Amino acid sequence: MAFSVTEFQGQMQFGGARPSLFEVNISNPFNASADDKIRFMCRTAQIPSSTVGVIPVSYFGRPVKFAGNRVFDPWSVTIINDEDFAIRSTLEEWHQNINSVQGNVRLAGAGPEAYKSQGSVIHYGKQGNILREYKFVNLFPSQIAGIELDWANEGIEEFQATFEFDYFTVDNASEFGGAITA
Repeated sequence: MAFSVTEFQGQMQFGGARPSLFEVNISNPFNASADDKIRFMCRTAQIPSSTVGVIPVSYFGRPVKFAGNRVFDPWSVTIINDEDFAIRSTLEEWHQNINSVQGNVRLAGAGPEAYKSQGSVIHYGKQGNILREYKFVNLFPSQIAGIELDWANEGIEEFQATFEFDYFTVDNASEFGGAITA
Protein backbone atom coordinates (compact mmCIF):
# COMPACT_ATOMS: atom_id res chain seq x y z
CA MET A 1 0.00 0.00 0.00
CA ALA A 2 1.36 3.44 -0.95
CA PHE A 3 0.05 5.26 2.13
CA SER A 4 -0.32 3.58 5.48
CA VAL A 5 -0.31 5.51 8.75
CA THR A 6 -0.14 2.24 10.66
CA GLU A 7 3.06 1.18 8.87
CA PHE A 8 4.55 4.64 9.45
CA GLN A 9 3.73 4.49 13.16
CA GLY A 10 5.20 1.00 13.31
CA GLN A 11 8.54 2.40 12.14
CA MET A 12 8.51 5.13 14.84
CA GLN A 13 8.99 2.66 17.67
CA PHE A 14 10.53 5.22 20.02
CA GLY A 15 8.45 8.27 19.11
CA GLY A 16 11.19 10.12 17.22
CA ALA A 17 14.30 11.92 18.45
CA ARG A 18 13.74 15.45 19.74
CA PRO A 19 16.02 18.27 18.49
CA SER A 20 15.70 20.22 21.75
CA LEU A 21 17.36 17.55 23.92
CA PHE A 22 21.06 18.37 23.58
CA GLU A 23 24.02 19.77 25.44
CA VAL A 24 27.20 21.43 24.15
CA ASN A 25 30.57 21.28 25.87
CA ILE A 26 33.58 23.30 24.71
CA SER A 27 36.94 23.43 26.47
CA ASN A 28 38.73 26.76 26.09
CA PRO A 29 42.48 26.13 26.40
CA PHE A 30 43.20 29.69 27.57
CA ASN A 31 40.38 30.48 29.97
CA ALA A 32 38.12 27.74 31.35
CA SER A 33 36.02 30.15 33.45
CA ALA A 34 33.00 29.92 31.10
CA ASP A 35 33.36 26.27 30.07
CA ASP A 36 30.55 25.13 32.39
CA LYS A 37 28.30 28.10 31.52
CA ILE A 38 28.23 27.24 27.82
CA ARG A 39 26.24 24.07 28.61
CA PHE A 40 23.35 26.29 29.68
CA MET A 41 23.74 29.21 27.28
CA CYS A 42 24.25 27.35 24.00
CA ARG A 43 20.78 27.64 22.43
CA THR A 44 21.38 25.97 19.07
CA ALA A 45 23.92 23.54 17.66
CA GLN A 46 24.06 20.87 15.00
CA ILE A 47 25.03 17.27 14.76
CA PRO A 48 28.15 17.72 12.61
CA SER A 49 28.17 17.03 8.92
CA SER A 50 30.86 15.50 6.78
CA THR A 51 31.25 14.82 3.09
CA VAL A 52 33.17 12.13 1.29
CA GLY A 53 34.64 13.70 -1.82
CA VAL A 54 34.33 12.22 -5.28
CA ILE A 55 37.24 11.65 -7.66
CA PRO A 56 36.01 11.26 -11.24
CA VAL A 57 38.31 9.33 -13.55
CA SER A 58 37.41 9.21 -17.23
CA TYR A 59 37.51 5.87 -19.00
CA PHE A 60 36.78 5.97 -22.73
CA GLY A 61 34.90 9.24 -22.24
CA ARG A 62 32.75 7.98 -19.38
CA PRO A 63 33.39 9.30 -15.85
CA VAL A 64 33.89 6.58 -13.25
CA LYS A 65 33.58 7.85 -9.69
CA PHE A 66 35.82 6.84 -6.82
CA ALA A 67 35.51 7.83 -3.19
CA GLY A 68 37.87 10.60 -2.13
CA ASN A 69 38.82 12.12 1.21
CA ARG A 70 36.38 13.03 3.93
CA VAL A 71 35.89 16.76 4.53
CA PHE A 72 34.40 18.17 7.73
CA ASP A 73 32.25 21.28 7.49
CA PRO A 74 32.62 24.04 10.10
CA TRP A 75 30.44 23.60 13.18
CA SER A 76 28.33 26.54 14.44
CA VAL A 77 26.52 27.20 17.69
CA THR A 78 24.26 30.02 18.83
CA ILE A 79 25.02 31.34 22.31
CA ILE A 80 22.77 33.40 24.57
CA ASN A 81 24.70 36.43 25.83
CA ASP A 82 24.42 37.35 29.51
CA GLU A 83 25.39 40.78 30.85
CA ASP A 84 28.67 39.39 32.16
CA PHE A 85 29.73 38.56 28.57
CA ALA A 86 31.49 35.54 30.13
CA ILE A 87 31.33 33.19 27.15
CA ARG A 88 31.93 35.86 24.51
CA SER A 89 34.89 37.28 26.45
CA THR A 90 36.58 33.90 26.74
CA LEU A 91 35.99 33.17 23.03
CA GLU A 92 37.45 36.58 22.13
CA GLU A 93 40.46 35.82 24.34
CA TRP A 94 40.86 32.46 22.54
CA HIS A 95 40.78 34.32 19.21
CA GLN A 96 43.30 36.88 20.49
CA ASN A 97 45.69 34.10 21.49
CA ILE A 98 45.40 32.47 18.05
CA ASN A 99 46.05 35.75 16.21
CA SER A 100 46.29 39.06 18.01
CA VAL A 101 44.20 41.97 16.78
CA GLN A 102 46.95 44.56 16.80
CA GLY A 103 50.18 42.61 16.34
CA ASN A 104 48.90 39.92 13.93
CA VAL A 105 50.90 37.30 15.84
CA ARG A 106 50.08 34.13 17.74
CA LEU A 107 50.39 34.60 21.46
CA ALA A 108 49.57 31.02 22.38
CA GLY A 109 52.90 29.38 21.68
CA ALA A 110 54.64 27.79 18.78
CA GLY A 111 52.31 25.09 17.52
CA PRO A 112 48.62 24.41 16.92
CA GLU A 113 48.47 22.14 19.98
CA ALA A 114 48.53 25.31 22.08
CA TYR A 115 45.23 26.68 20.69
CA LYS A 116 43.35 23.58 19.56
CA SER A 117 41.03 21.95 22.06
CA GLN A 118 38.03 19.64 22.21
CA GLY A 119 34.28 19.94 22.37
CA SER A 120 31.19 17.82 22.10
CA VAL A 121 27.50 17.85 21.38
CA ILE A 122 25.45 15.29 23.29
CA HIS A 123 22.02 14.27 21.99
CA TYR A 124 19.70 12.96 24.73
CA GLY A 125 16.68 10.73 24.52
CA LYS A 126 13.31 11.60 26.07
CA GLN A 127 14.22 9.60 29.18
CA GLY A 128 17.53 11.44 29.68
CA ASN A 129 19.72 8.72 28.21
CA ILE A 130 22.56 9.63 25.86
CA LEU A 131 21.64 8.70 22.31
CA ARG A 132 24.88 9.91 20.70
CA GLU A 133 27.84 12.02 21.69
CA TYR A 134 29.84 13.68 18.93
CA LYS A 135 33.35 14.61 20.08
CA PHE A 136 35.29 17.23 18.13
CA VAL A 137 39.04 16.74 17.93
CA ASN A 138 41.38 19.75 17.60
CA LEU A 139 38.60 22.33 17.79
CA PHE A 140 39.14 26.09 17.62
CA PRO A 141 36.89 29.10 16.94
CA SER A 142 37.24 30.52 13.43
CA GLN A 143 34.50 33.14 13.70
CA ILE A 144 32.69 34.97 16.49
CA ALA A 145 29.73 36.70 14.87
CA GLY A 146 28.53 40.16 15.77
CA ILE A 147 25.64 40.91 18.10
CA GLU A 148 22.79 42.90 16.61
CA LEU A 149 21.76 45.90 18.70
CA ASP A 150 18.37 47.46 17.97
CA TRP A 151 16.24 50.05 19.83
CA ALA A 152 13.09 48.37 18.56
CA ASN A 153 14.09 44.85 19.58
CA GLU A 154 12.93 43.40 22.89
CA GLY A 155 14.79 40.21 23.72
CA ILE A 156 18.00 38.67 24.90
CA GLU A 157 21.18 38.99 22.87
CA GLU A 158 22.57 36.02 21.02
CA PHE A 159 25.60 35.49 18.83
CA GLN A 160 26.93 32.71 16.68
CA ALA A 161 30.35 31.10 17.00
CA THR A 162 31.80 28.92 14.27
CA PHE A 163 34.44 26.31 14.96
CA GLU A 164 36.84 24.37 12.78
CA PHE A 165 38.04 20.93 13.81
CA ASP A 166 40.15 18.13 12.37
CA TYR A 167 37.57 15.34 12.75
CA PHE A 168 34.88 14.01 15.06
CA THR A 169 34.16 10.69 16.69
CA VAL A 170 30.85 9.31 17.89
CA ASP A 171 30.68 7.74 21.35
CA ASN A 172 27.87 6.27 23.42
CA ALA A 173 25.94 5.62 20.25
CA SER A 174 23.13 3.88 22.14
CA GLU A 175 22.13 0.32 21.62
CA PHE A 176 20.41 1.17 18.32
CA GLY A 177 23.43 2.32 16.31
CA GLY A 178 27.13 1.61 16.36
CA ALA A 179 29.87 3.95 17.48
CA ILE A 180 32.04 5.67 14.89
CA THR A 181 35.71 6.10 15.64
CA ALA A 182 38.58 7.67 13.73
